[in-house]
Amino acid sequence: MTNALEALQGDFKLFLQALWGQLDLPSPTRAQYAIADYLQHGPKRLQIQAFRGVGKSWITGAFVLWTLFNDKEKKIMIISASKERADNMSIFLQKLIIETPWLSHLQPKDDNARWSRISFDVNCNPHQAPSVKSVGITGQLTGSRADLMVLDDIEVPGNSMTELMREKLLQLATEVESILTPKPDSRIAILGTPQTTFTVYRKLAERAYKPFVWPARYPRVIDNYEGLLAPQLVEDIDNGAPEWDVTDPDRFDNDDLMDREASMGRSNFMLQFMLDTSLSDAEKFPLKCADLVVTSVNPVTCPDAVVWCSDPANVIKDLPIIGLPGDYFYSPMLLQGDWQPYDETICSVDPSGRGTDETAAAFISQRNGFLYLHEMRAYRDGYSDKTLLDILKGCKKFGVTKLLIETNFGDGIVGELFKKHLQQTKQFIDVEEVRANVRKEDRIIDSLEPVMNQHRLIVDRKVIEWDFKSNPDAPPEERLLYMLFYQMSRMCREKFAVKHDDRLDCLAQGVKYYTDAMAISAYENMKVQRQEDWQDIEDAWLDDPQQAANHMAFGMDLNTRRKARLLNVDKSVHTWV
Repeated sequence: MTNALEALQGDFKLFLQALWGQLDLPSPTRAQYAIADYLQHGPKRLQIQAFRGVGKSWITGAFVLWTLFNDKEKKIMIISASKERADNMSIFLQKLIIETPWLSHLQPKDDNARWSRISFDVNCNPHQAPSVKSVGITGQLTGSRADLMVLDDIEVPGNSMTELMREKLLQLATEVESILTPKPDSRIAILGTPQTTFTVYRKLAERAYKPFVWPARYPRVIDNYEGLLAPQLVEDIDNGAPEWDVTDPDRFDNDDLMDREASMGRSNFMLQFMLDTSLSDAEKFPLKCADLVVTSVNPVTCPDAVVWCSDPANVIKDLPIIGLPGDYFYSPMLLQGDWQPYDETICSVDPSGRGTDETAAAFISQRNGFLYLHEMRAYRDGYSDKTLLDILKGCKKFGVTKLLIETNFGDGIVGELFKKHLQQTKQFIDVEEVRANVRKEDRIIDSLEPVMNQHRLIVDRKVIEWDFKSNPDAPPEERLLYMLFYQMSRMCREKFAVKHDDRLDCLAQGVKYYTDAMAISAYENMKVQRQEDWQDIEDAWLDDPQQAANHMAFGMDLNTRRKARLLNVDKSVHTWV
């Protein structure tokens, strides 16, 4: 028995196998053994990135027990994205100590020992710090000391979507250095799967937290991993392992991974299963969030022109950005000219049936060749009366004069239902049906790319905020797939580039409607307006100098002056002289 315990103490892989057997689990897979080996023999500060579902958290939990199995005086802190997740790890470890016979000696003998989900002691000497303490990344970290720090999945969509969030998360993650005890064998282990292409794990890798990366397939482009691939995989590749072959078939076989890629979308699969956060594929995606102009959009009027600028001072840091690396939202550098009513406002509707797809509606105005996205709405109940009436409420809110409805779904029935509700609500809105006959990916890119490249699409800040908060009850990975700006940044000309594209398709349809208007030069239009304005002033002075002086004194624009003259026909004009 003594020899067996010594063997378990000397080899974490053997300990893991024994613990798996105690839990009636299959023997660890090749990837799991590789992770275990890196945990035992890796550097003082290490980082493990492995494909989702490999069991990183379970392996690390076992490593915590193995550490205490070797030295019951060790102090360990487990940090996760949320306090609840960290506590669940603590409860799992307590259960293993109680139910595993060869770990029972770790149970505390003193009734005064700590034994809660927040913290607990093993059979060790009295100490102010517990043997194991669990805490959320945003919890109270200062004031604690630990010999082993385990940061388990500290990055989740909810805390990493904006630049400010990621900066805060990075700061919190590096604060663990002040908690680590100054012992030769003290260590920090960070485990996780990148949630965005802006992942904080890349920043941590630059700060001496050496990653061990194990993707689900042998990569096609090894250079994307910057020499951080697990050495076992590097050896396999050197020995001729085929690219895109499965690295751990005992965990996920080829068919399983193909199904996951199809359901998640190619971009998301590359992130969560291939751990590829490189910039190499960015040019495949022509629709950049950086080409948008983001500001508060007035529902009634707009300036003559909006000037875009990529100056760092114009980067918006407080909005969630889910585009590719290097992609940001920019505020306008300048708003030029007079503020006038929009030339036209439409509502673009992309209907769908009940199910996983959405019925989407985009409210878009146009003036001087600039397009303004006021609002986006999305529904999961198909084209129910509730949905259609809510869209019509939006039409009334923004003064919509035309409903643009795609007829590919429902063969025109949605348009007829809209007409019925328009009669009932006594709204006078023209209904125009359009039918798409071009492949969806090409149609979306061809409609949006020219407009966005010219920075003619202005998006209200509230659209981005709404988009990020939509579908709050869905799992994080699914939420991303439904977001407009996620769809936009991942759209390429490959078939089925994104799994869900309803919101983006709806926006592209509305933009395409304004294609002719986009040919109008805003500055040429401003020139014409100035000429009309000057000519009107001349005519007004010749007709009634006093009235013209009044209008100039009050700073009236062209339309206001014309309206005032109509109101004063056959009436004495009040003067300020």
